[in-house]
Amino acid sequence: MKACKNKVLLILFILSTQFSLRAQQIALPKQTDRWSIEKDGSITWNIGDRLPHADHIEMSGEKVSLWIAYSVDSSGMSKISRTVVFPTFRMLPDDTRSHIAYTFNDNELPRIYINNRLLRTDVAKNGEGNDLAFRVKSINQHGIMRMMAEAGNPAQIKIERSLFPSVDKPLAIETFKFTNITNKPVTVSMENLKREVTTDTAKSKTAPHTVIMKSVNDGSRTLQPGESTAFSICYLATDHPSSLAHIYPDEEQQARANRVAEILAPLQLETPDTILNTEFAFAKIRATESIYKTKSGYMHGPGGLSYYAAIWANDQAEYVSPYFAFSGDRIGNLSAMNCYRLFARYMNPEYKPIPSSIVAEGDATWNGAGDRGDQAMIAYGASRYALANGNADSAKALWPLITWCLEYSHRHINLQGVVTSDADELEGRFPAGKANLSTNCLYYDALISAALLGKQLHVPGKQTDSYTKEANQLKINIEKYFGATIGGYKTYRYYETNSVLRAWICMPLATGIFDRSKGTIDALFSPQLWTADGLATQEGKDTFWDRSTLYALRGVLQAGATETAMNFLQYYSRRRLLGEHVPYPVEAYPEGNQRHLSAESGLYCRIFTEGLFGMRPTGFNSFDCTPRLPNNWNRMELNNIHSFGTIFDLKISRQANGKILVSVLNGKNQHTYTLTNGETVHVQL
Repeated sequence: MKACKNKVLLILFILSTQFSLRAQQIALPKQTDRWSIEKDGSITWNIGDRLPHADHIEMSGEKVSLWIAYSVDSSGMSKISRTVVFPTFRMLPDDTRSHIAYTFNDNELPRIYINNRLLRTDVAKNGEGNDLAFRVKSINQHGIMRMMAEAGNPAQIKIERSLFPSVDKPLAIETFKFTNITNKPVTVSMENLKREVTTDTAKSKTAPHTVIMKSVNDGSRTLQPGESTAFSICYLATDHPSSLAHIYPDEEQQARANRVAEILAPLQLETPDTILNTEFAFAKIRATESIYKTKSGYMHGPGGLSYYAAIWANDQAEYVSPYFAFSGDRIGNLSAMNCYRLFARYMNPEYKPIPSSIVAEGDATWNGAGDRGDQAMIAYGASRYALANGNADSAKALWPLITWCLEYSHRHINLQGVVTSDADELEGRFPAGKANLSTNCLYYDALISAALLGKQLHVPGKQTDSYTKEANQLKINIEKYFGATIGGYKTYRYYETNSVLRAWICMPLATGIFDRSKGTIDALFSPQLWTADGLATQEGKDTFWDRSTLYALRGVLQAGATETAMNFLQYYSRRRLLGEHVPYPVEAYPEGNQRHLSAESGLYCRIFTEGLFGMRPTGFNSFDCTPRLPNNWNRMELNNIHSFGTIFDLKISRQANGKILVSVLNGKNQHTYTLTNGETVHVQL
C-alpha cells in the first residue's frame, strides 16, 4: 500500500513538474534583421543575398492613401504595384468600400531613356536587347518610400525613386531623381504621358470621377558629371478634369516630410532601447497619418484598401482616439472628437444599439454583426479621452454619449450580472457566446473613468457613486462568470461554454483586474497561444490579430510582470520594425495578409503611455503614474507630452538606493516623486 502511495505521489510530482515547465515563457525564436535603423530615425534595407523578397506598405494623406506592393528578385530588379485609394470620391450605393481605387503597375509608366537606352524598371522584361536594368541597391522607409538604384554596367546613373502621398490633395506622387556618376555627359529623358479613366455616371456619387495618371517635368536633359534632374509621375482624382491645377512634386514631397516631422515632434519616447524608440516613432506616423478630411469632418480610417472615410466603435472610438489625447496632434484630436460626435447622432430614447460603423463620409452605417459590445467600446474610449484631453468643454460635449452608452450596457446585464452582446469585435469570426470577457472588461473600465469624469464635471455624487458601485460589483461578477481554469492555467474563459484558451483573456489585465494575473500571463506566453507573430486568436488556430497582442503587452506591464512583458515586447517590436514585413503593427493573418491598419499603431503607442509609464487619467489635470522601469534600464522618458490641458515631460530614473525617481517637468515647474518600482504616485499638473 505504501509503495502504491509513493508511486502515485511520484506521478503527481512528475505531472506538476511538467505543468510548471509548460507554464514558463516559451523560448522566443531568433531573429535575423532584414532592415537597419539609420541615424535620422528611418530604416533601410540594403539589398543583399536574401533574395527574392516582397513586402507591402501603406501611406496616407487627408485625401488619398497609397498602398505599395514591392519586390526585389534574385538579380536585384524591382517590381512595384501601386494601388491609389481616393476616400472621398465615392460610388453608389453607399457602403464601406464604395470609395474608388486604381492600381498602376510598372509597365504602365512612361518610358525613361538613358543615352537612348530604355531603362527597365520591371522584372518581366529584364535584359531585353540593349536595355538598361534598374537594379535596386537599397530601400528606405520613413513616411516616404525611397529606392536607391543604379543603371548601367559599369554604373552610369544613380537613381533615387521616391513614392509618397500628398498631405492634403487626392494625389500620390512617384519621383525619379537621376544623378550622373560618370565623368562624361549623360542624356536622360522621360516620355510625356497622360491617361484618364472616368467612372460610370449612373453609379458615381455626386458626379463622375476621373482618375488621371500623368507625367510631370518630362522631357530630355543632358547631365554633366555630378549633375541631377528629376521626373515625376502623378496619380490623382478629380471631378473637374478640364481644369487641373499645376502639380509641384518637390513642394508636395517637402510638405509630406514636414507633416511626418510634425507628427514625430510631440510625445517622444527615449529609452536605452533604440528599436523600441524607433518603432514607437513609426507607430505614431501610421496612427496619425490615416485621417481623412471628409464632408463630415476629419475621420480616422483603418485603411488596408477597404476602410476609408469611415469609423468603427473599436478601431477609432476604443483603440486610437484615447491615444490622440496624448499625441499632441491637432488633426488627431479633431478626428477623435468628430468620431464621438458622429456616434452620438445615433443615440435614441429606445436604447437601440449604436451602429458598429459609420461609413461613406458619414452618409451610411454598417451594423452587420449586431451589437458587438460597441456601446462599451465607445464609453471606454470616450471617457478615457475626455479625461486625458483635459478640456472641460470637450468633456461636457462627450458626457451625454458616455452616459447613454453606460445606460445601454446596464440594460443588457443578465441574471449573472454581466453584460450581454450579439458578438465581439471579431464579428463572428470566432465564437463569443452571449456574454464575452472583452465587452465586460471595457464596460468595467468605462464605469471607473466615468465616475472620475463626472466628478470633474460636478455631476451629482449620486450618479458617480452609482458608477463606482456598479464597477465594483461587475468586477466580482466577471470573476464568477468568466474565471476558470483552462488548459491547466488559472485564467478566464472568454464566454460561458468556452473550453480553450483565447487571446482576449488579456483584457482584465489591460483594464486593471489582476485577480488571475499570474495564470493569465502564463497562458498568454504559453506554447498554446504565443506564436512567432504574437498571440494566436484561439488555441490550436493559426489566425492572429495584432490588436490582442498589443492589449496583452500593455496589460502584462500594468500587472507588474515587467521583465516578462519587455522580453516579448522587444521581440515583437524588432519583428515588426526590422523583420520581413515592416515597419508598423499589423491587423491580422491570414485575413488581410497583415495589412498595416492604422489604429493598431495607436494601440502600440499605448503600451508605453499606459503600460510602461503607467499613466492612468484621473482628472483634467491629473493622472496616476505607475512606472515599470526594466531591471537593465537606468532611465526612460516620455517628452513633449501634450495632454491634460498642458505640455510636460515625464522622466523616470533609477536612484543609487534602488528607488525610482519620477520627474514631471511642466514649463518652469518641476515635481519629483521617489517611490519603489511599480508603486503608484498621483500626479497633479
